[in-house]
Amino acid sequence: MARAQAGDRDAYRRLLEAITPYLRALAARHIGNRSDVEDAVQDILLTIHTVRHTYDPARPFGPWLATIAHRRIIDVLRRQGRSSAHEIPIGPEHETLSISEANLQEEAVNARMLRDAVERLPVGQRDAIRMLKLEELSLLEASAANGMSVASLKVATHRALKKLREMIKKPGDMT
Repeated sequence: MARAQAGDRDAYRRLLEAITPYLRALAARHIGNRSDVEDAVQDILLTIHTVRHTYDPARPFGPWLATIAHRRIIDVLRRQGRSSAHEIPIGPEHETLSISEANLQEEAVNARMLRDAVERLPVGQRDAIRMLKLEELSLLEASAANGMSVASLKVATHRALKKLREMIKKPGDMT
């Protein structure tokens, strides 16, 4: 750390690489969730980087590092405690509409409305929407299939989507 403070980047990199496994093990000992462990390690490394100027080379490095690590781990545990105090586990019994069949009628109405709107589009726009959006052809495949240029297909699709939004727009919709 003393060499890192003196500006030796390579020494600083080696130091961080050497302490990371120790920090990971230390955090894992106190924190159960693996992603929280990694977050804690990153937080510790960032803190070390920020306060590296406070290290006194006349004193041992280990206690300085351990103090920073323990304080950051405690911060993570406090955050977990605060967030878990306000959260309750959600299970299937808490779902209002847990059955996927609950909205089938509305979906059928929406699909029919969309099909009808697509049928009212001009032929070029209707073909572009069918090939590119419904059949999921690439621009090149759709161009080869109907003879329109790629640019024409893009324009037709854009205009069709705009027109479909206008046709399907519900009263009170801002989009």
